[in-house]
Amino acid sequence: MNIEFEPTKSFCYRFARYELLDEIAKEPEVISGASFKMLDVAKRVIERHLKPEQLAVEIPAAEADRIDTIYGALKFFVALHSKRLPNSPFVWEGNGGMYRLKSDADLQKEMENTELDAEDEDNEEIIEGDGWIYAFSFPVLVKDGIDFPIKVGKTIKNVDERIKYQCKGSATFDNPKKLNQWKVKRVGAVESAIHATLKSRGKWRENVPGTEWFDTTISEIETIVRFITQQ
Repeated sequence: MNIEFEPTKSFCYRFARYELLDEIAKEPEVISGASFKMLDVAKRVIERHLKPEQLAVEIPAAEADRIDTIYGALKFFVALHSKRLPNSPFVWEGNGGMYRLKSDADLQKEMENTELDAEDEDNEEIIEGDGWIYAFSFPVLVKDGIDFPIKVGKTIKNVDERIKYQCKGSATFDNPKKLNQWKVKRVGAVESAIHATLKSRGKWRENVPGTEWFDTTISEIETIVRFITQQ
């Protein structure tokens, strides 16, 4: 045990997050890839490190009228971290606290999502690299010949996957419609220039989720892209 025992909730939080999860992931039934009951495995691992008298120490619970124990707090934080941490090694299956170890396919998807998240950051690689400017909307919003809401974004990877990821978790009842995409150099800088131009024309939609929606047309975006890139 690398984290020194303390009779505090902070210890329980840190010990569960930084040591117990990794050790649980190495248990035989977990490594097998089969579903397992998290608390059963956690109990065995916790008791391997702490003495009964340590586990029985009482600490204040979140509710002022209740007392928790070190044991109870550790089990709570193991379950919480296993389910909610972005880098948790487990997939929660929901059925009575059942979990499984993330598969190679799960980790591949997680890696791809991490890379897509990074594209929202103004890091040097994305600003200076080649990539795609894309525009999409939803079928119900699309108009012919007049302004309508369009999302203008960037990616250095697959445009369709990026659009799909952009809409992940959105409260929408329709699939997004890709309107166009343009291959450009220094994609981050080009995207910023397009956004700045549309904002200067009063096209930015402020009261919507995200910051890249504009009342515009594909023709207008196409003209701006060509001007900026001199195509």
